[in-house]
Amino acid sequence: MEYLIISASLRSTSHSRAMAQRLTAAYAARQAPSALVDMRDYALPFCDGEQTREHPQVAALTERIAKARVVALAAPIYNYDVSAAAKNLIELTGSAWENKIVGFLCAAGGQSSYMSALGLANSLMLDFRAVIVPRFVYATGADFSDGKLVSPRVEARIEQLAETSMKLRYV
Repeated sequence: MEYLIISASLRSTSHSRAMAQRLTAAYAARQAPSALVDMRDYALPFCDGEQTREHPQVAALTERIAKARVVALAAPIYNYDVSAAAKNLIELTGSAWENKIVGFLCAAGGQSSYMSALGLANSLMLDFRAVIVPRFVYATGADFSDGKLVSPRVEARIEQLAETSMKLRYV
């Protein structure tokens, strides 16, 4: 799968998952081979730096990430940072992120957390030499109604993320 979209929210009514589904549709409209991974479908252990990487579901996700050219991470922002579930995923799957093109779709309660993904982006760049798509998608609660994305501005940014990620090449 060339384009892997990971919904890293564990919340049943996740706004970031709604954005991940929208990005999946954007890739499908461009006939780009993509897949959506919902972290709720995986019972991942907490990374202990030892044997957790051998866990069968960790191994399955590591393989999926390793095979993708582009990984889009859709994550909620909690306490001015990307969710612990998203960070745990990266800690568990580690080197699978090497030389990937990575995009972010973030959902938060308000505008104040706009830069929250930068710490994780820096880690991916420095630890794994990932190339970060410079067009983050950031949405707040005001961009959704009844769990559905209703903001034309955010939808346009998701389209731009799809376009940009398809054009980028890792060299």
